[in-house]
This record gives sequence, C-alpha cells and structure tokens, in this order.
Amino acid sequence: MEVKTILWPTDLSKNSLKAARHVVSLANKYQARVIMLYVGTDLTTMLPYGGKYPSEDYLKHFQEWELGQARKEMETVCGKDLKACPMLEVKLVQGDPAEEILKMADGEKADMIVITTHGRGYGELDAKTPDFGSTVAKVIRGAKVPIHLVNPFMEP
Repeated sequence: MEVKTILWPTDLSKNSLKAARHVVSLANKYQARVIMLYVGTDLTTMLPYGGKYPSEDYLKHFQEWELGQARKEMETVCGKDLKACPMLEVKLVQGDPAEEILKMADGEKADMIVITTHGRGYGELDAKTPDFGSTVAKVIRGAKVPIHLVNPFMEP
C-alpha cells in the first residue's frame, strides 16, 4: 500500500490528540504528507427553526474566534507532538465534521485517515460503550480510503 497523504482530523480534545503519535509513526514510515484538520462548529445548523437568532455578524465573529483559537492550539500541538512530521499542513474549515472530513479526504487525495474512535464525547461513558463516536461512525461509512482507528482509552 502506498501512502503519500495522511489526513488527521482532530477536534483538539484530549481523546483526539492521542492519535498524534500514530500520525507521526505512519508519516515517518511512509514519508507521507500530513494534513491536520479541524472542523469548526457551524452554529447556524444548531439553532432552532423559528427561534431568535443572534445576528449574522455575531455568529461570524464567534466562528472566526473559534477558528483562531483552534489554529493557536494546533500550532502548539504541531510544535510539541508533530515536529517529526516535515510535511505538515494545518487546515481549518467549518461545517458538519464528518462531511468536511470526507470532503477533505477526497479533495486532498488522502491515502489514509487517522482518527480516534471518540472525540469530545462523554468521557468515561464513551469508554464503556462498544459504539464509536458519531463523527467517526459516519466517516467509516463514507470513506473511500483506509482508516487507521485509535482507541483513546487504550493510549497513555
């Protein structure tokens, strides 16, 4: 199997960051480019229909703030955990996480996706269930490339 591009979607939670050492190991093994992807929250899809909405400017300001905070955190992670990945790109988008992950995998012609079985979720409750998190379950169903799954509850 030839792997030139690895997509690592992360929500920057403690769980999702446990995939970092797997990403580094696989990137070094295959001399692959790594795309670290953060998908910001699209608040407009979460607001109730007919409810009182914050202004569009307010939502846009919040979304810009969220992506700015995510970029800072990603830079910290890159400096700390991914310095062994010479070909690293950081990408931030907004929308439905699973849809954006699959879109990025296709658009960047990723050969592999590295993702944890659970992201933000519900902590210890997630550790006790055999089910995957909702985002990774959708990614598994829709991916056209191999997926390297990391169980964050089995990682140090």
